[in-house]
Order: sequence, then C-alpha cells, then structure tokens
Amino acid sequence: MITIRLSRGGRKKKPVYTIVAADKRSPRDGRFLEKLGQYNPHAENPMNTVNTEKIGQWVKDGAKLSDSVRSLFKKYKVTINN
Repeated sequence: MITIRLSRGGRKKKPVYTIVAADKRSPRDGRFLEKLGQYNPHAENPMNTVNTEKIGQWVKDGAKLSDSVRSLFKKYKVTINN
C-alpha cells in the first residue's frame, strides 16, 4: 500500500520535512517513490512547495494520506487537485 507521508530532513533542532509517496512498509526516512513537496515549519509560508496535482494523482490511484499530512493540509488549507 502506498502512503503519502513526511520524511524528516534538516539538522538538529531545525527540521525540514519532505512530503513523499512511499510504500507503507519502508522506513520513515528510507526509500520512497516520489517527492511531492516540502514542509518547513520555520518558514513564513511553510507549505509553499507542495505539488497538489501530483498528490491528487497519487490519491486517485489509491494512495492514502498519513494522519500528519492530512492534518497539515487541513491546517494550512491546502486543497488536493484531482
């Protein structure tokens, strides 16, 4: 099963999360299928590089959003384009 989830990057105390499409069984920061955007909690506009068309395509093909990604999209009012 494919999930759209966060992968942690950055440095200590300054995380930058990459939104990725990955197999549910792969590790958090491990192998992924495609990068779909970034979430930088320290930036002025934290969700500015999210590719909503690609996310919509993955969801249409059966991918599930993780709870954290779903709550971030709701918080920052990101709509998924199908």
